Amino acid sequence: MKIAIVCGSHSFEHEISIVSAIAMKDVLKCDIEYIFINKDREFYYIPAKDIKSKLFSSGEYKKYDKLNIQKGGFSKKGLFGSKDLDFDLVLNLVHGGDGEDGVLASMFKFFDIKFVGPRVEASSLSCNKHLTKLYAKEIGVDTIDYEVIRDDKREVSVAKPFIIKPLRLGSSIGVSIVKQDSELDYALDVAFEFDNEVLIEPFINDIKEYNLAGTKVNGEFIFSIIEEPQKAEFLDFEKKYLDFNRTSRVNEADISEELKTKLKDSFEKIYGNIFEGSIIRCDFFVVDGNVYLNEINPIPGSMANYLFDDFDSVFKKVAASLPKERAIPINYEYVNKIQSAKCK
Repeated sequence: MKIAIVCGSHSFEHEISIVSAIAMKDVLKCDIEYIFINKDREFYYIPAKDIKSKLFSSGEYKKYDKLNIQKGGFSKKGLFGSKDLDFDLVLNLVHGGDGEDGVLASMFKFFDIKFVGPRVEASSLSCNKHLTKLYAKEIGVDTIDYEVIRDDKREVSVAKPFIIKPLRLGSSIGVSIVKQDSELDYALDVAFEFDNEVLIEPFINDIKEYNLAGTKVNGEFIFSIIEEPQKAEFLDFEKKYLDFNRTSRVNEADISEELKTKLKDSFEKIYGNIFEGSIIRCDFFVVDGNVYLNEINPIPGSMANYLFDDFDSVFKKVAASLPKERAIPINYEYVNKIQSAKCK
């Protein structure tokens, strides 16, 4: 199997995407090609042997072949016309905008390109924290109380301390904890740099956090271990950035079987049918034994490979059972009937 890993793009998480993509070289046991999308949304083919982070920061990527998208894949210019890029499917590893908001998913669907990653509806739900909360409520998964405010309204009703998050961003970018009034304006200014809406939630000291990744193949769920992440007030951008190149398996959380079952039950409800074709990670809070959804990571950093005993096997199972698009017969029967009636 040959995989084309897509990374970069027009996103606040552009650099994190590159780090995640490079980490896959040490994880996936298959042929890998890289498709880099620059800030101008131009596609470049990067051979796996040449991939390194400096390639992008220096602009050296521009010496490589530029790609054109077409039905079924990508092509590059050759001596005797265009040449198709050889791969079996795409792995969408663009974090944030374009990758997790459904832009690339729509493009792959439109051009009939097989890909591993969240589909359009799943992306729309999970990239917007407000929609994620509404979705969770609808399917019976609890969330922490919250409010959403726009950049033209700076009044907060949530009691301090609280946490402020840009509504459509991950990796802790623009996130702040507000403990006193004097911190509020600056925290809002930071968050509104990245989005015109922010989510505000109570900040609960010493809350228990657990991460669980997984997927569904042929109706059966495949779960990772459950991780209790590094304890801090919250994982800031720098800590998460370093975390995105993880390839070593982490230790499993020391929790009861009852709690494991609750977390997996919540994950199953969230994944449902809407996330088929993707490997996602759900981050949960636990308060007094009750499970609350914190976030859905539709394209987790380094694909959350470090939570699985054999990520390569899980990935290949997903790749072999991707959702198929429903065939729509178009035979112009209705148009022909109208035309026929007009001729009478």
